[in-house]
Amino acid sequence: MRYSRMLIPTLKEDPTEAEVVSHKLMLRAGMIRKLAAGIYSYLPLAKRTFNKVEQIIREEMNRAGAQEVTLPSVQPSDIWQESGRWDIYGKELLRFKDRNDRDFCLGPTHEEVITDLVRREIKSYRQLPLILYQIQTKFRDEIRPRFGLMRGREFTMKDAYSFDIDEGGAEESYNRMFQAYNRIFERCGLEFRAAEADSGAIGGSFSHEFMVMADSGESAIVSCYSCNYAANVEKAEARHSNLTFQEKESALPKEVQKVHTPDRKTVEDVTGFLKVNPKDLVKTLVYETDKGAVAVLVRGDHEINEVKLKNLLGCNYLNLAQDEIIREITHAPIGFAGPVGLRTKIVADNAVSEMSNFITGGNEKDIHLINVNIRDFKVDIFADLRIVTKDDPCPRCNGKLRFSRGIEVGHVFKLGTKYSEALGATFLDAHGKEQLIVMGCYGIGVGRTVAAAIEQNHDDNGILFPIPIAPFRILILPVNMNQKEVKDASEDIYLSLSERGYDVLFDDREESPGIKFKDADLIGIPIRLTISSRTLKNGMMELKLRKTGEVIMVKKEDVVAEVGRRLNGE
Repeated sequence: MRYSRMLIPTLKEDPTEAEVVSHKLMLRAGMIRKLAAGIYSYLPLAKRTFNKVEQIIREEMNRAGAQEVTLPSVQPSDIWQESGRWDIYGKELLRFKDRNDRDFCLGPTHEEVITDLVRREIKSYRQLPLILYQIQTKFRDEIRPRFGLMRGREFTMKDAYSFDIDEGGAEESYNRMFQAYNRIFERCGLEFRAAEADSGAIGGSFSHEFMVMADSGESAIVSCYSCNYAANVEKAEARHSNLTFQEKESALPKEVQKVHTPDRKTVEDVTGFLKVNPKDLVKTLVYETDKGAVAVLVRGDHEINEVKLKNLLGCNYLNLAQDEIIREITHAPIGFAGPVGLRTKIVADNAVSEMSNFITGGNEKDIHLINVNIRDFKVDIFADLRIVTKDDPCPRCNGKLRFSRGIEVGHVFKLGTKYSEALGATFLDAHGKEQLIVMGCYGIGVGRTVAAAIEQNHDDNGILFPIPIAPFRILILPVNMNQKEVKDASEDIYLSLSERGYDVLFDDREESPGIKFKDADLIGIPIRLTISSRTLKNGMMELKLRKTGEVIMVKKEDVVAEVGRRLNGE
């Protein structure tokens, strides 16, 4: 492709609207243009890169036995009401009415649609297992779309759905998709981790997020130096230390005492005043939920993980209680709540069960209690309810944990029978008995994958595209198209590489070398062939690798072979 015939409107300066690197560089490289908040047009360079990511996805989905379909973007409210998500999905679901005043939405995801299709077509166990996928535009009306393609409202997504006769089959389909995702992101040339994750609004029993490692990532990932364990912070497990009998015996309970703590409300204030460590205090936080108020206990140096708490309680709504609710339950102002004497449901983090003679609020103004023990109040449930810390050991092997940042580009879910039960997706088993289909769900954000690749691969001059997803793999850059020997040599090498099926961009513009070199670095083509009268005098061409900056002088007759060797080595 000739540069002069392409729409590549590069920009010299960073756009003021862009906050993250990928957004800045995709705008500057002429890959995207904004139409409205969170809605972008994809220009030729972006489209070429998207197509390459999509081709890798298709090849690996097909290899895993999945079949491609296309489902409607516009979805009727009826099936969302059947699943129960019409009222709980939130304002991200863009709803509208047709001319007959019937409710519809613009699909943010397709669990309902695909389940409706399968319940109509699948009747027998002989038709299962089945995996269907599509690559399609989705729309989620994000309250604060930002970061370009990282969190847009309209985006391209690959979503796949598996259907099996039982949990064993569903596990096999999940593992097949899990392995396919690993191959997809490896082939895209990305550094990534598969992290255990919460299933969120999609639902289901188990899930993994595929995270591209980048310092600019929105998500915190916890992983182990010693084993393959990885999870996002919402899901990361806090290992129960399990005190020995001797450790428990060494902390004999003492008598509870009231202490005056005037206007000391925070952990720092109270522990500083009493000259104790925060881990010797138990915080009591009151939450409002759709299932009633609950008091939650956590050690003073720990923080509550609200995702874990919400999952434990099985509630749809969870918020820290308002001041008046706290006073009504504790009979004390904020900062003095404690579990002793509370007449509401109490849940506590596992670490609290191993504490003795600790400090809590006294449910009176300016009062705290010391020497409190579990015997002094009733805990309804002990569970892992906190955010892990750098001091926690790995929950799998007891190794050391590390914290890093990542960008979610894919998510795989074990859905179980959540949607098949709600929508009545059943089949007849070998004995003629009706059974619920067991489902899985698997998504990849195509635009997010491209943006994440740029976040992970860039320098001060522009993008460093991994070879497999670069819009072009080779850039031919003649220094001066007005010099006949340069023009002819450039045309010859362009023809030779193109005839061999290589993906080539020929910068045939009559621009200054400085502009061409800057644009070349900005758009990030992996291999650049610079052709000038100076090098041609010696029968040579300059080959530069964008990622490493390595420059190799190659004989003119060896250029095609050298390019092939570099690309095959990738």
